[in-house]
Amino acid sequence: MNKVFKVGLIGCGHIAETYFRAHKYFNNFKIIKCADILDSASKKCASKYGIESLSVNKLLNDKEIEIILNLTIPKAHYEVAKKALLHNKHVYSEKPMAINLKDGKELLKIAKKRKLYIGNAPDTFLGGGNQKSKELLEKNAIGKIKLGNAIFAFPGVQSYHPSPEPWFAKKEGGPVIDMGPYYLTALVNLLGPAKEVSGSLMRGVKKRVIGIGPNKGKKFKVHCPTTYLSTIVFENKTIIRLTLSFDVIAHQRNHIEFYGKNGSMIVPDPNMFGGSVYICNKLGQPWKEHKTGKMSLGKINIRTKSLRANESPINANYRGAGLAEMAYCIEKRKKHRCSGELSLHVLDIIQSTMRASKTGKKQKITTTCKIPKRFIEKDIKKILN
Repeated sequence: MNKVFKVGLIGCGHIAETYFRAHKYFNNFKIIKCADILDSASKKCASKYGIESLSVNKLLNDKEIEIILNLTIPKAHYEVAKKALLHNKHVYSEKPMAINLKDGKELLKIAKKRKLYIGNAPDTFLGGGNQKSKELLEKNAIGKIKLGNAIFAFPGVQSYHPSPEPWFAKKEGGPVIDMGPYYLTALVNLLGPAKEVSGSLMRGVKKRVIGIGPNKGKKFKVHCPTTYLSTIVFENKTIIRLTLSFDVIAHQRNHIEFYGKNGSMIVPDPNMFGGSVYICNKLGQPWKEHKTGKMSLGKINIRTKSLRANESPINANYRGAGLAEMAYCIEKRKKHRCSGELSLHVLDIIQSTMRASKTGKKQKITTTCKIPKRFIEKDIKKILN
């Protein structure tokens, strides 16, 4: 039987619900206390889930808490994670780990010095879709990958979020910071570390209109680029063309496609856990479907009414898997998959993409990481209820 780690939540926004739902899937962590800079938000969360509400400082100093779950807004991730580490708590944060590379490196340095674990979302690459793709690639299903395409493109957060302004802020706004972590983490998991990136950018419109909620119809300013087109060269010489955009009404392209020496592969949505993988090994032949619905982290478990143009209303969503896997590795003193090193490398690619797109100059990726081991069913079942 696994140890059940006592988790303190900081940041009681809408994503918190997803992690509380994870309690019914995973057996080795439990959120027992919460905090937020808004006392009302913390008390509302505590009341809803039957836990204790504390101030941020009291939660950080609480000796009962072993792991801090950092669900604050992106620009606060670094500060909260640093405080957690300095209070000798392991920490698992939502993506990205920090807004700039310097802060990310500092977090890893503190964690290493204090022998603490630091983990980060996204954990969707642990799901059936990405892991089935990894299994097939390890079996050389399409031969050596030469190049590929990846795309996230939809009209923008203002179409479904009542307060979309932070997604269009100057420093922490835009699709690279918002959706880049899902795609880049999935690509690094499948291809290995990146070496260099070039790119271009655009801002679709200067103002947008909130489409839902009490401020529906209100215009707000856009302070950041809303489309990035980048070319990423990986250390294994694979070249990927990545599109990340808040300016597309609809499209029919696949999320990720790989083109290998002996065939092509379609990888499912890296923002979700499930989805089928498709392979074609000869021109004119039908694509062969490799289903993930029977995999532990690929089974359909939620139904939503998503307003995202490219998101299915029926999904496998096991967010919290990364936290559970990290908790298991803390207990067993093993290397976890949603590691700080992986997140730092992804942050490096994000920063380099934004810099390359702004300057028009190719950027070298200065960090690297080890490719996470495939998350096999035997290991997954160790953390499941």
